[in-house]
Amino acid sequence: MSRPPLMSLEEALKIVISQAQEAPMSAEEVSSFEADGRVLMSDLMAPLDVPAKDNSSMDGYALKATDSLAQDATFQVAQRIPAGTVGQTLLTGQAARIFTGAWVPDGADAVVMQEECTLEGDRLRLQNPVLKGQWIRKQGEDVKLGETVLKAGVRLNPASLGLAASIGQDRLWVAKKPRVALFSTGDELVMPGEVAPKDMKPGAIYNSNRFFLRSLLMRLGCEVTDMGIVPDDRESTIDALSFAAHGHDLILTSGGVSVGEEDHVKPSVQALGALNLWSLSMKPGKPFALGHLDASGASSSKTHFIGLPGNPVSSFVTFLVLVRPFLLALQGASDLFTKPQTLPAHFDWPKADRRREFLRVKINDQGGLDLFKNQSSGVLTSCVWGDGLLDNAPEQTIQYGDKVSYWPFSELFT
Repeated sequence: MSRPPLMSLEEALKIVISQAQEAPMSAEEVSSFEADGRVLMSDLMAPLDVPAKDNSSMDGYALKATDSLAQDATFQVAQRIPAGTVGQTLLTGQAARIFTGAWVPDGADAVVMQEECTLEGDRLRLQNPVLKGQWIRKQGEDVKLGETVLKAGVRLNPASLGLAASIGQDRLWVAKKPRVALFSTGDELVMPGEVAPKDMKPGAIYNSNRFFLRSLLMRLGCEVTDMGIVPDDRESTIDALSFAAHGHDLILTSGGVSVGEEDHVKPSVQALGALNLWSLSMKPGKPFALGHLDASGASSSKTHFIGLPGNPVSSFVTFLVLVRPFLLALQGASDLFTKPQTLPAHFDWPKADRRREFLRVKINDQGGLDLFKNQSSGVLTSCVWGDGLLDNAPEQTIQYGDKVSYWPFSELFT
């Protein structure tokens, strides 16, 4: 029996994102203080100019620039304007002591830094020529009334939250957090803390996937139900899936999506819904499962299902490349992918693979990429040593100095 052809990552991503966008998360209103990392669900329009009026960007003196053209010009300091107060109109030959952020009074069109003038009693003498508009922040130079300052689909960050606050938004409409049920399959798995290393049975391994998957899910704004380890038998797998299908938007598993006799995830999901099992043209991360479970017998009530490979690096990389954009699409994000950097490879990779490869690399002091010595799918050390992934096309060798595509973990982890 011939094996089906490998599916390209581009084709898989298209299907994964389409499934997420079929039923995106609904919206909820939250405090702007609690909205970091959430996806904005409606455009934000500015109800005012920011700044609301011309204001000083320096501590100094406000005056009219043309008044400084007179020979040996001096000014009478007629008033003092702290931030938060409104000054009176300046007359010809007058100046106002003004502080950073204070509105520039009518009759003034420039601010002189306090370090560039001399005060003798109430008379101000200038040290340098004055230009109209100097050290003044113009009304609306940051945000104009009626302008769209943030578009729906943006993932909110500290800067965008500050911008929202600057137009008076203390509450924001964002996508609800995806509820994700997470479990691993495999009788060989043991939880850290439950069995000491010296007491591990032959063939047993610690469940590392559960830790990094939970962390990655939470960084993407998910509410995670950790369902632990499910034994390798059909009944236990069906029971776990049935339970997880209620009250969750996604079930994420690692392991058990191959076609071996002890891999029970595929038939169990098919018994409760539908599943597509793909052999992806990527390395690491060949086996990948996408489907859904019917939570209540009604076709309108479905829980997404994604099955990741069991090898830790395969699971790790597959999450970053496929699950991350799925979850962003589920939340209505407009930007689903990180933008790769182009950097030189400081190593040789002479043996091309027919699959698209994601090599664990690290930027060195010369600005090039070093390669971790062991690229095996079971060596999680490579993901700790490295600071990103090198995206290498199928059938592509690499020579020292070649320009390659680099995806930093700093962006993939958020």
